[in-house]
Amino acid sequence: MSHDDETDGYGGGVGGTGQTRTRLPEGTAGDIYGGARRPSRNSRSLVTLVGVVVLLIAAIAFANRGDGTNSPNTTDTAKGTAPTAATGVRPVKGKNAGVPAGYARDEQGAQSAAANYAVTLGSDGMFNEQQRHDIVASVADSSTVGKLQAGFDADYSTEFLAQIGLDADGRAPAGTTFVSRTMPAGTKVKKFTGDAAEVDVWCVGLFGLTGEKSTKPVTNGWFTVSVKLNWNGSDWKVLETSQKTGPTPVPGDNPVSGSEEITDAVNNFGGFTYAR
Repeated sequence: MSHDDETDGYGGGVGGTGQTRTRLPEGTAGDIYGGARRPSRNSRSLVTLVGVVVLLIAAIAFANRGDGTNSPNTTDTAKGTAPTAATGVRPVKGKNAGVPAGYARDEQGAQSAAANYAVTLGSDGMFNEQQRHDIVASVADSSTVGKLQAGFDADYSTEFLAQIGLDADGRAPAGTTFVSRTMPAGTKVKKFTGDAAEVDVWCVGLFGLTGEKSTKPVTNGWFTVSVKLNWNGSDWKVLETSQKTGPTPVPGDNPVSGSEEITDAVNNFGGFTYAR
């Protein structure tokens, strides 16, 4: 994640159709009568409920039934599905320096690459020089490694690290934990020609220092990372990146958690990659 709202096109940090579906748990409303009063259920409603359950089980079994002709890696997607239906090929299995690699040479592959690269370029590893160089070398196109490296090195200067409370090696003070996470919310293809792609990645990020003595608490922010990609013959690689603020939703009414709770969450909840 960059410390600037916008970059100059190559340094400073850093889904395409909203194809991911999330189901939230359905809560059960509390019974204000302490269970003494419950709506009556006649035999007809019971029969209807059983029928729905049977149909649901049958539908799931049908959807999961294989006819032996389709590969598990098929790129075919259902036609006429709703915009929020989960689609896509199996995620990539390869990695390069810990970064997912081996994307398909199509629009979905470019979106997956851009989302994963946004996550990596917005991680806490970018604040350590050696880790930053390894990350950039793994995601950058060979034609722009030097330019990207120089841009990021300038952004993550010793002076900047000191401003955010880190030492020259990107380490947090004793008793605190540094947090820098980028989490894509969606991707959008701006241009695609087969060998080149421009993808916008809408993200929310966490940034700051946890700990009771921290003067720079963890905050969240919304931003869009624009990634230009080149197909190098075997994979999508980064030519340049830029970043701008937003789109930003209206904040919710959730109460702010204490430092200890945030520290526990950061230490116990691992991050994700986003290939789909």
